[in-house]
Amino acid sequence: QVQVVESGGGLVQPGGPLRLSCVASGNIFVITSMGWYRQVPGNQRELVATSTTGGGSNYADSVVGRFTISRDNAKNTVYLHMTSLKPEDTAVYFCNVKVRHGYMTDEDSYWGQGTQVTVSS
Repeated sequence: QVQVVESGGGLVQPGGPLRLSCVASGNIFVITSMGWYRQVPGNQRELVATSTTGGGSNYADSVVGRFTISRDNAKNTVYLHMTSLKPEDTAVYFCNVKVRHGYMTDEDSYWGQGTQVTVSS
């Protein structure tokens, strides 16, 4: 199995920055992608940003220019650097990691427990 642990959430004022971190550990042969999603109660979980091992990244339109995803592959860690935060960014942020457990095996997806981000004055 794979463990995914997020950290870095909290309360921040509008316009402020915040950085989330996510570490994956366990039975990992290779990580194919790491990403961040968020969810507000009553709504579906939505993509925020993803990063593939090949170097590509994808962002939700609402965060382009404000959020940056980065990875430390040696540490199986992904970061979400958030700036110019808005009240509508308030949500539980979840880390998603897609891995292969061996050569030529299928890809499995794992989620963290989530970290709360609240943007409020």
